[in-house]
Amino acid sequence: MRLFGSEKMMSTFKALGVQEGEQIQHKMLSSAIEKAQQKIESNNFAIRKSLLEYDQVNNEQREIIYAERRKVLDGENMRESVMQMIDDTVEGSVNLVVGETGASPEEWDLQELNDYLRPIIPLPVITKDYVAGQSKNSLVEKLKGDAKALYQAKEEELTAAGADVREIERVVLLRSVDRHWMTHIDDMDQLRQGIGLAAYGQKDPKVQYKMEGYDMFNAMTAAIQEDTLKMMYHVRVEEKVEREEVAKVTGTNRDDTAVRAPKKRQAKKIYPNDPCPCGSGLKYKQCHGRKGA
Repeated sequence: MRLFGSEKMMSTFKALGVQEGEQIQHKMLSSAIEKAQQKIESNNFAIRKSLLEYDQVNNEQREIIYAERRKVLDGENMRESVMQMIDDTVEGSVNLVVGETGASPEEWDLQELNDYLRPIIPLPVITKDYVAGQSKNSLVEKLKGDAKALYQAKEEELTAAGADVREIERVVLLRSVDRHWMTHIDDMDQLRQGIGLAAYGQKDPKVQYKMEGYDMFNAMTAAIQEDTLKMMYHVRVEEKVEREEVAKVTGTNRDDTAVRAPKKRQAKKIYPNDPCPCGSGLKYKQCHGRKGA
């Protein structure tokens, strides 16, 4: 009633001198309470509707990510997904550098292309001779073929080392998806908290949230692809090498397994009262057997 009640009604009861805590029964009061309740319900409905519209954006993204994770967890073969990642990464790199202007190969910034593509896919350095006579589309197809051939060589290397390539793909992809998805959830939450400021620029916050959320999701997907390809192209299988015994038994090594014969004293033991061996005629304890002698 304080927030949604009629100010006219409140002033009327104050003028009548109604005391606090006194029971009031009046048609006008009942009608005001009913209208206030309607306003509250309408306001709460608008809040819930707004929350659902924001959550719908997150839910659509969540379904895409969870569907991909389910494939991994179900043990499906992810090689085709990796091949698609290679195609998307190569096309995105060439489009970023070459663009849609149709410039000649002499005008292409090959250094930028190498800097962007080769850290992800370790191809040989792309030189002017490599792109000579190539159109943009033919360059894309050539790079795709070389990248897939390089991946095939990596598969053979891992298989020769006794590794399960398909399982490695699933593990790498799952880790990359989980790491970037958790970061994306935090980023979307921050975006939602500040998106209301878009109203000051005469823009619908919900529309802006959907557009920016879509761009952020695409950026996250690209990051997942890059991380997965980096890991798969650079992964190494550590072989366990059995250590050999390098210490050999020598005369200075202690060998507790050998049976040792008791050692015999070579010289006769001299007791304190025996004659001193020096020939002085004195007892040993009075001659060389004294302390400090």
